[in-house]
Amino acid sequence: MTEPPEASAAAAQPAPGDHTGSSGEAVAPPPSGGSDRSGAAVPRSVTARATAAGVIVSLLLIVAIVLGSRFLENFDSALLPYAVATVFLAFGVAYRYTVWVSAPGARRLFKKGWGSLFSVENFRKAPTALPKMIATYLGFQKFLGARSHARWAAHQLIFWGCILASLITFPLTWGWFTFTSDTGSGPGYEMRIWGFKIIGFDSLDILGWLMFHGLDIAAVLVIPGASYFLWRRMKDRGAITGQRFGYDLVPLIALIVISVTGLLLTFSSIFLHGGGYEFLAILHMVSVVFTLIYIPFGKFFHIVQRPAAVGMQLFKYTGRQDQEVFNCRRCEEPIDTAPYVENLRGTMRDLSLDFDQWAEYCPRCKRVLRGSAYLSQVKKGFK
Repeated sequence: MTEPPEASAAAAQPAPGDHTGSSGEAVAPPPSGGSDRSGAAVPRSVTARATAAGVIVSLLLIVAIVLGSRFLENFDSALLPYAVATVFLAFGVAYRYTVWVSAPGARRLFKKGWGSLFSVENFRKAPTALPKMIATYLGFQKFLGARSHARWAAHQLIFWGCILASLITFPLTWGWFTFTSDTGSGPGYEMRIWGFKIIGFDSLDILGWLMFHGLDIAAVLVIPGASYFLWRRMKDRGAITGQRFGYDLVPLIALIVISVTGLLLTFSSIFLHGGGYEFLAILHMVSVVFTLIYIPFGKFFHIVQRPAAVGMQLFKYTGRQDQEVFNCRRCEEPIDTAPYVENLRGTMRDLSLDFDQWAEYCPRCKRVLRGSAYLSQVKKGFK
């Protein structure tokens, strides 16, 4: 493709809010069937498909709970509100994910990302790339360290605290984990998964203490991390400018409330002989249930989206390994891998954005060409 002239490039860009296709004809907005988090209309077909996906995933989880708890034999009825909340969580995640991947840009990200993750060819080219990216990009999130070491540390505290809490809470809530004792009160216990004995331990030794205080450890990790981000959003001018209470602050407050009330439950049982335990248990349950239902429709949804982003990183990495680097059409400086640039152009075409050729220019050249077009097409009209 040749470099587009500045004048024609400026004239070719559609005006803001002008819905036109590549042929110049008006494109009607999709029929409304709801809206996503940004308020954009969601077609009825997408809504129906997302609802069906949510129902199917919820039913599969219910079946897994029944079977995993040995037909509810190991299910603790006191944890029923938590289990019901996880079913709503499953529905929300499946619904939101289906709506997300229905958008052209996300659909390409989904296909390329997961395609790269499960590509045998990619594994042959770079067998260690995938586990390395899972560890660095998904686990330790090294890309955050480039922005701020404090933000990276706080994010790691929240991430690993939530991972630990989830690994304990979900199986325990579903009746998959059980702790049994021959004497009924210990100190010897057996941990069973799906009814099968995994390990025996003494509740008075270190292993036993870790077993019964895993959620307290998770809370100790989460509180400083969430508190840092909450402080930052109240003090940092850049963070304050674009933040929204329900989207940015509520998740942090919910994490802190869950962690604090969980620690207070342990404090009450050890030091207060159960004083105020019932009230704290209800408060803790309400905060956990609210957060689980909120996850699919708030900021925490990026946790579900992140694995596809890991696939995109692998997609770009394998392109670099093949020396498929795309250079800027104007200055010849490298932009990104050729497959990635072509994928970006394809997304822009899917969105009926008739200036996808600009993806072939580096940011500096885009600014230069935009300024040249302004001088030649706009400023000359002023006297």
